[in-house]
Amino acid sequence: MPFDHNDHYHRLLLRQLPPDCRTALDVGCGTGRFARRLAGLGLDVHAVDRSGEALAQARATAGESGGGGGLVRYEHADLTELELPDRHYGFISCLASIHHMPFGTVTALRDALAPGGVLVILGCYREKAPADFGWGLVASPVNAVTRLAVAVSERCRPTGTAPMKPPTAAPGMPLARIRREAAALLPGCRIRRLLFWRYLLVFRKEASPPGA
Repeated sequence: MPFDHNDHYHRLLLRQLPPDCRTALDVGCGTGRFARRLAGLGLDVHAVDRSGEALAQARATAGESGGGGGLVRYEHADLTELELPDRHYGFISCLASIHHMPFGTVTALRDALAPGGVLVILGCYREKAPADFGWGLVASPVNAVTRLAVAVSERCRPTGTAPMKPPTAAPGMPLARIRREAAALLPGCRIRRLLFWRYLLVFRKEASPPGA
């Protein structure tokens, strides 16, 4: 059914945008829906994904950004092999993509943030602790009802080509380990568990002092 857990949290992620942000990096952009939302807010977005098929659909729907003055530059690349500009991006987003690569890749994203910039990760984790399964029990009926509601609303709209689903992978790290590694690599970051088998990590890079 057409309910995307990642899309559900777009507004939550957009609330983390720093003031006067102009540049963004969207890691694992898939078919580009979040990158286009950022561009619609006036940001110039560097959108990276290693799936050529997903990027082909992203480019085909590039006209759906809704204006806003921002531009999206799509790049077919593996982030772990990409040399990112240092201290450049005001906002970096990873939507269900960091578990496709070594978690230590966040250090490259940290270094690519401009002073005062924000890194947000909407991540997936492996269920292991009792609390994980407890949250899953709560999320399952809510998920079923939401999927049904979305499916009904979709039937009322004109039919078209079904959107492609980007490649998926099972997460390997439990949330407790993610918290430990993030605390070491992204000092001061905040992590909270979300309902639909996701967590939100927010890291704000310290701004440069005046005159620096």
